[in-house]
Amino acid sequence: MPQKNPENLDYFARHRALLEDAAAAAARRDHWSAYPESPSKSLYGDEAAKDGEAAFQRQLGTPFDLPGHPGHAWVAPTETSPYGFSLGVSYPHLSPEDAVATAKSAAASWRDASPDTRAGVAAEILARLNGASFEIAHAVQHTTGQAFVMAFQAGGPHAQDRGLEAVAYAWAEQKRHPARARWSKPQRKGGPLVMDKKFTPVGRGVALLVACNTFPTWNGYPGLFASLATGNPVVVKPHPGAVLPLAITVRIAREVLAEAGFDPDVVLLAAEAPGERSAGTLALHPDVRIIDFTGSTAFGDWLETHARQASVYTEKAGLNTVVLDSTDDYHGLLGNLAFSLSLYSGQMCTTPQNLLVPREGFATDQGAKSADEFAADLAAALDKLLGDPARAAGTLGAIVNDGVRERLEQAADLGRTVHASAPVEHPEHAKAVVRTPLVARLDAETDRETYTHEWFGPVSFVIGTDSTEHSLAVFRDTVREHGALTAAVHSTSEEVLAAAESAALEAGVHLSENLTGGVFVNQSAAFSDFHGSAANPAANATLSDAAFVAGRFAILQSRRPAPVEESV
Repeated sequence: MPQKNPENLDYFARHRALLEDAAAAAARRDHWSAYPESPSKSLYGDEAAKDGEAAFQRQLGTPFDLPGHPGHAWVAPTETSPYGFSLGVSYPHLSPEDAVATAKSAAASWRDASPDTRAGVAAEILARLNGASFEIAHAVQHTTGQAFVMAFQAGGPHAQDRGLEAVAYAWAEQKRHPARARWSKPQRKGGPLVMDKKFTPVGRGVALLVACNTFPTWNGYPGLFASLATGNPVVVKPHPGAVLPLAITVRIAREVLAEAGFDPDVVLLAAEAPGERSAGTLALHPDVRIIDFTGSTAFGDWLETHARQASVYTEKAGLNTVVLDSTDDYHGLLGNLAFSLSLYSGQMCTTPQNLLVPREGFATDQGAKSADEFAADLAAALDKLLGDPARAAGTLGAIVNDGVRERLEQAADLGRTVHASAPVEHPEHAKAVVRTPLVARLDAETDRETYTHEWFGPVSFVIGTDSTEHSLAVFRDTVREHGALTAAVHSTSEEVLAAAESAALEAGVHLSENLTGGVFVNQSAAFSDFHGSAANPAANATLSDAAFVAGRFAILQSRRPAPVEESV
């Protein structure tokens, strides 16, 4: 049982400077990171990589140890590595009713803790998650199909940065108002009216995190830590194909909570049995007051419509678009786009899908390029990037599930492929399903029904338009109707760039301009780049900003007349 010491500020004292730096970085929006992204011995120690892999290997085929976690049985979700083997891990099982009731019963002392205390505990959890980055990286790699380095970075330090960012915003928002104030109103006769007032940030209640298959920690940590830092217990409901990374997270969070004197059931794992589909039941529970979701548009829309008792934060899907008008670095443009399409086999919510090009061509430093010529050059750039199998495997990772494979087959049936998706033999995992991107040539007028659907995975379209003006209109209208998480434009004209920015503002999407080097449209940096936007249908929240945290708590006041001897 936890010690009865919920106001011990040791963790806050330990991490206060970090929290202050994080809050300042979020306000500045320049480059800042709390956790090293390189899996280097000089940064993480000589034994960290070996120990992390050993911890992952020990877990395979065994029950996952969550000391003190409630549960009436064990369930074994269908976690299968995209690299060709079953994880065979089982987890404690809670019914939706029991999960919510247990979280609610653990909430009181966490709710009553100060914002400083909660932020300190959250920062300590993140510090220990950083120490477990190699173990988490292997868990992410073998549940999502990400290549190891990407799994380490995106699943570890980058996810931890996003979690800390959310904590920093939550901490700052709760401290926007003073904890106490004395109110004194002068009167025409006699002394003033004097009241002592107390202002307390109070969480809304049980929070539910419904995580995704492809980025369980990167997309999951912002909601998890925003809810924790604002005083809410959290039920973590992983995707059945990617439970292990979040089980490790829950284990570490519970350890820290117990050490800090809180009930560890403030954080619970809600792993589901095969076919159980508990997310909908959990989401409609009347005591679930906050929901974070990353995944399909259909379920995200359902949550927004039906979970009316909760504040719902969703990241769904959209039509990420690139407008090509002109460039003075055609080689760099092709290389940048080829990598963006290839990274993690396009299984990112930020990967470009629709590449809009004037049919008659656009100006480059290598002469005018028609839409057909650009499509052929992009195909050649993909072949150059992915020509070496080892390098290709490190960039592409593995296909995460059957749904992505099926979309690749459907895209091939369109019949206008300019770069066919080809299998790649993985040098270390013979059973891995690795595929290069498919690029098809479409037309803006005749193929609208095709390109206005999201094709999640390594599928992109070079779409011919009448002109750049037409491309910008297609971009604006399709994103405004269907949503997008990213957009990009290439142009040497300031007028065109200004028009593209105006179109992006009207559509409600973040815009990147003239990316030809080492920054890619499908990557974003915590503390500087905003991810997602409530301004278009692909999401209803941003990672992270004040709005992402402010709806998770209320400021409640109590007031009383000041003692007479103090008020005069």
